[in-house]
Amino acid sequence: MRVDDFDFELPNERIALRPARPRDSARMLVVRPGSAPLLDDRGVRDLPALLEPGDALVFNDTKVIPAQLEGTRTRGDAVARIGATLHLKAGDDRWWAFVRPAKKLVVGDRVRFRAEEGTAAGETCLLGTLDATVAEKRETGEVLLAFDLAGPDLDQAIAAVGHIPLPPYIAQKRGEDAADRDDYQTIYAQKEGAVAAPTAGLHFTPELMAAIDARGIERHLVTLHVGAGTFLPVKADDTDDHKMHAEWGEITRETAEALRAVRARGNKVVAVGTTSLRILESAAQGEDGLAAFAGETSIFITPGYRFRAIDALMTNFHLPRSTLFMLVSAFSGLEEMRAAYAHAIAREYRFYSYGDASLLFPKDAS
Repeated sequence: MRVDDFDFELPNERIALRPARPRDSARMLVVRPGSAPLLDDRGVRDLPALLEPGDALVFNDTKVIPAQLEGTRTRGDAVARIGATLHLKAGDDRWWAFVRPAKKLVVGDRVRFRAEEGTAAGETCLLGTLDATVAEKRETGEVLLAFDLAGPDLDQAIAAVGHIPLPPYIAQKRGEDAADRDDYQTIYAQKEGAVAAPTAGLHFTPELMAAIDARGIERHLVTLHVGAGTFLPVKADDTDDHKMHAEWGEITRETAEALRAVRARGNKVVAVGTTSLRILESAAQGEDGLAAFAGETSIFITPGYRFRAIDALMTNFHLPRSTLFMLVSAFSGLEEMRAAYAHAIAREYRFYSYGDASLLFPKDAS
């Protein structure tokens, strides 16, 4: 399909710079293709009432790390400033990173990353620095960094030196601050490795979780370590020419069995966020449903895709021409999502990572 098919006019002021407070006070647009009305203006706190006892919510338990690093490259007497966003772990001491400007690096270069002024560096990070060597470089601008530390020591050093990689549409308007360390993390985050938050999950509070439990709705956890590739624009003219970056994810055998049981008894599996959806669909095995999964996925979902693992999707509002708007259009229908987004813009819903939510049902429920 043409990427232009997924374009729409989004006023700049509709991009939220801060989350709703409290988190579950955000608005939520319910989209039911084939029903009247198609659209229903609700709130996140209405979620339990919109689902049935026995339904299951699937949350992505990945934890965001401070993956944005700033430093200098030294080559002889020449010194250049660079920025790196870690996006895929490649070993105990190695990360693939998007680097700016990538042209300033060649294989073998030494890079020193430093903690921002006024921050405390961990003891494993001598004088607030972290050193690495450029081990490999791809034509796409990705760089493989081999750090001088490994394992838990490297994790602690990244936490000390790095900062939260806010999405570009937020970072262009304001800098990261102390509030983002909490705001840009779900309350159920457990497994470190993401460089972007599974943002639909940012709406959940202990009070909302208690209401979900009281309603008799199941909660299950999967993992997808969201990479910085989620921020990359689609530069191709046709969706067939766009390449997704790989991300690592996992679904345990116990979770797969539990979710198969939910659908077998006629209840719904509801993905909380496109990240949960993508790992669930990556683990779907034909007509047999979900199976255990652990590994990388680069699944790219566009209209025409046949969903096999989920029955509804809770997600935030996405940007024009993005792979995520393509995904929701595949699930609920392109024309339906055009109408939903036009409604959301007219009603002043807040978009993107810190914005409001939508609860989507499939266009083709068969």
